[in-house]
Amino acid sequence: MPTFREYDPDQQLLLPPSLRDWLPPNHLAWFISETVDQLDLTELIASYRECGQGNIAYHPAMMLKVLIYGYATGIFSSRKLARQIEENIAFRVLAAGSRGFQQSYNGQAAVDSHERIVVAVSVQQSAADSHALIPLVDLAGKNVGQQPRDVLADAGYASEENFNGLMRRGIRGYVPLGREGKSAKTPKAAISKRMKSKLATERGREKYKKRKYLAEPPFGWLKNVLGFRQFSLRGLAKVTAEHNLVFLALNLRRMAPKMVPG
Repeated sequence: MPTFREYDPDQQLLLPPSLRDWLPPNHLAWFISETVDQLDLTELIASYRECGQGNIAYHPAMMLKVLIYGYATGIFSSRKLARQIEENIAFRVLAAGSRGFQQSYNGQAAVDSHERIVVAVSVQQSAADSHALIPLVDLAGKNVGQQPRDVLADAGYASEENFNGLMRRGIRGYVPLGREGKSAKTPKAAISKRMKSKLATERGREKYKKRKYLAEPPFGWLKNVLGFRQFSLRGLAKVTAEHNLVFLALNLRRMAPKMVPG
């Protein structure tokens, strides 16, 4: 009886392989691929020219799958993504065997893809500054199809304008007037006084505690699980697009907890 299984690196395949045989059925790559196939990419596809000079573009669905899977598995550089398509089975499956990817997937191509992805998945960003809470609340309601009932925000969003905006919309706000563990100044406006009093109640404290596991963990997953610690693009619009992409990838990864990540 032989000691080892037969091993011949030069063995030729007798039949053409099927991509479906390369990965287990519960692999994360399949989940991302099937999700992208359900997206309406009409606007994304329409942004490409139909004919003309230059190389023929890679299909937007393929580019989107590779980008999302890359971000979901901690690979953010365009050059590293191109290398993965050459060396990693999951990436090669998503690319459907496309080669020479690196030549067209340079820095500019990455920027264009990120900006188009935002349109494809219908993610929008408010132009308001970081302390304007109401546009973010309205955006969240638009994205999920209904207005939120409660809003939990940190002290950076404590302002009479934000409090009045929440009240006009009938939304219960829980926003501290100062940093946790430090005493805030006595507010002058009546609406700010009511907010301070509400957070001092047992119900208010219990409500606000939820923010620690609703808002903080995603950033922990982003940094420690995916390894995403800095943006690779410049400019507000491009950074916003990359921000939306990385959270989309994180959400898809978490929506498929039993999938094999890579």
